[in-house]
Amino acid sequence: MRVITGQFKGRRLTTVPDRTIRPVTDRVKQTIFDSLATRLDLQDTQVLDLFAGTGSLGIEALSRGAKHCTFVDSSDQGITCIRQNLNTLGCFPAATVVQMDAFRFIDECRDQFALIFADPPYSYAETSRIPSAVFSRNLLEPSGYLLIEHTKNMIFEESPLTRLDVVKKFGSTFVSFYVHKVS
Repeated sequence: MRVITGQFKGRRLTTVPDRTIRPVTDRVKQTIFDSLATRLDLQDTQVLDLFAGTGSLGIEALSRGAKHCTFVDSSDQGITCIRQNLNTLGCFPAATVVQMDAFRFIDECRDQFALIFADPPYSYAETSRIPSAVFSRNLLEPSGYLLIEHTKNMIFEESPLTRLDVVKKFGSTFVSFYVHKVS
């Protein structure tokens, strides 16, 4: 696993040997950021990487000019890996690492972000609640994007606050792009 482009282009990232943490592939990451390039200017943005795992998505955003990224993961191995990757690349103080359950973080957070990544384990039972939780807590800036990586069979709860903008498909992996619903 590596950083695709930007300040840290080509740098290798440490992964976690635990199979419950599924790092995003370079192909998926490239497509995500190519799609974002026409939708969102990452320069000087605040990013949130929920279920951060290795920190790959948030680190890619920092490499491409994001001002700050908050990495949230509940596992000891994930947090250790994220910190190691951030230290290796010299990303502090542009990064904050929080060891906490994602929904608890969403409930307690008072910040807003231009870009939010959520890459929960495929077996995570609460994935369908992520859009309504993020939007009801007003964590996403008005022109921001929430991206959720999930399986094909995932059905998300309806919310009057969200609109599904686009879905990218990669075999059995899907990435849904959510935005604020405009009335």
